[in-house]
Amino acid sequence: MPFVNFQSRPIFYDNRGLGPAIVFLHGLMESHEIWNSFANSFSDEFQSILVDLPGHGQSATIAPVHTMELMADCVKTSLDELHIQECVLVGHSMGGYVSLSFADKFPEYVKGLVLFHSSALPDSEEGRKNRQRTIEFIQQNKLGFILQFIPSLFAAGNTEIYQMEIQMLVKMASAMAPDAIIAAQRGMMERPSYLNVLSKIQAPVLFIIGKQDSRISAESYFSQIFLPSHAETLILENVGHNGHIEAFPITSAVVRHFAQRAFELNSTI
Repeated sequence: MPFVNFQSRPIFYDNRGLGPAIVFLHGLMESHEIWNSFANSFSDEFQSILVDLPGHGQSATIAPVHTMELMADCVKTSLDELHIQECVLVGHSMGGYVSLSFADKFPEYVKGLVLFHSSALPDSEEGRKNRQRTIEFIQQNKLGFILQFIPSLFAAGNTEIYQMEIQMLVKMASAMAPDAIIAAQRGMMERPSYLNVLSKIQAPVLFIIGKQDSRISAESYFSQIFLPSHAETLILENVGHNGHIEAFPITSAVVRHFAQRAFELNSTI
């Protein structure tokens, strides 16, 4: 299995297909597996790199706090292992924060950036307090937190439709050690504003937004989408925080076309 050594600990990545590289980064308590459908459908045209971020999936926990910068360095190490020097980054939720940190540290690698239900804004003071309460909840009752948290990521009308996917996400999250979940929560609590990254990025940026997202309001994007020199938006009705699941046909098509244009391939649009 493909592992890379990062700070003397193993980090797992999956590598599929041939062509320009798309790096898929998952969110909190997920793993590379959430991108299986994307990677399989893109393998005819792109090389898909799916990384298990520290403490998630098959990757080891690195530190008590997994900062976005640490996780960005982990992604860079994986790309170096594969001799990849340019890519489109696709980050879901926490993976979007890591993508923004990566774009800040290694802008020359980034041909395009897709923020899948993710934001350049830091946690508010209330948000940090909520994360601290979440950490305490996880310490006392990890499974209770998972069973409450994961269904809330879907639009209300979609929880029955995607029961199988919710069960898969619950199983994925339940396999994580509490310390690993907490390390990610602390990293997100400490993350800075990445608005400056959006302001200076030379690569195109695609925002994918769910109108029924309970974690990031659609309104919070208004100040962000005008910052990059080239920004595109996909706003989805009846979608919560999981557009890669709740709206796979349209999100996969839009991401593919975005990547084609980012790499200046022959696009169908």
